[in-house]
Amino acid sequence: MPAPDRFAALTTAHVADGCIRAGVPVRCAPAGLRAASGDRVAGRIAPARHAGSVDVFLEAYELAEPGDVLVVDNGGRVDESCVGDLAVLEAKAAGLGGVVIWGLHRDTADVREIGLPLFSLGSLPTGPLRLDPRPADALDSARVGEWTVTRDDLVFGDDDGVLFVPSARAAEVLDLAETIRDTERRQADRIRAGETLRDQLRFADFLARRAKEPGWTLRDHLRAIGGAIEV
Repeated sequence: MPAPDRFAALTTAHVADGCIRAGVPVRCAPAGLRAASGDRVAGRIAPARHAGSVDVFLEAYELAEPGDVLVVDNGGRVDESCVGDLAVLEAKAAGLGGVVIWGLHRDTADVREIGLPLFSLGSLPTGPLRLDPRPADALDSARVGEWTVTRDDLVFGDDDGVLFVPSARAAEVLDLAETIRDTERRQADRIRAGETLRDQLRFADFLARRAKEPGWTLRDHLRAIGGAIEV
């Protein structure tokens, strides 16, 4: 099953924990990046670095495959919007699965009506009032916060935010994310049935061992007993 389809039954929190278990860097977009339309997005990244003109997006659509997600690098600017309703509508017509913007969008009401998932730092009425030289590699990569992403990466987004996973490691990460999800669901069911999480995780045993071995962490303990929580 393709990674975007598998994500339908997961959360970004599960995927982040899966990255930790797999030894894959956890590449989360900054906390301010949130959904303005839809509430979930997943797909291969179609990167675009914005320089003031919409043509870079149209060219990205030419290169994209169905289900890809346009990831726009506008440097995190909050003095202009860089994506509006026409760019989103065209993305939908091109078969893209969503838009993620390291910057702002506008035409929010129309974007919501279009229905394509869109994540951004927020909205502003004005579009760009500039036209900068376009980098030669504007369609090769995009930067979001501290991370640089390419077509070799996948993006996942939901109510908790957005994160990026290398395509080559996605199956492994999602396998682990599903295991964590299932373990946590069982733990939650047991809490509801009256068995505290402390009892499930043998927390008293952890405290006793830590008293003897100050370097013994809760993460060490959880891994030893097969617990799912990452702390």
